[in-house]
Amino acid sequence: MKHEEQRQHPRIKPPKSVVVAWQSGTQRDVCYVENLALGGLYVRTKKRVPLRSLVQILLDMPVGQVRGRAVVRRHGEDHGMGIQIIAMDPSDRARLRQQLRELPTST
Repeated sequence: MKHEEQRQHPRIKPPKSVVVAWQSGTQRDVCYVENLALGGLYVRTKKRVPLRSLVQILLDMPVGQVRGRAVVRRHGEDHGMGIQIIAMDPSDRARLRQQLRELPTST
């Protein structure tokens, strides 16, 4: 049975230069972004943050820094986690939207 895509926003695979710094409680890390969308991102990290934990994120991208608040939605088998963006200033959202328009959509 084919898995139906439930995402509202298409994901992209950003260049390797795009990294995210994140913090949840006392845990923090800087890691690569595996894929990115207006609604969230998947990051490669060996650190395990409990599901539904709040996470502060800082994306460093070619268009500039983007800050936001997010929630951990899933853990990957490959040492990563899916993070849903829940709050972001309008200027940060505009930079993220601009960056997403400049990169090709993943399949």
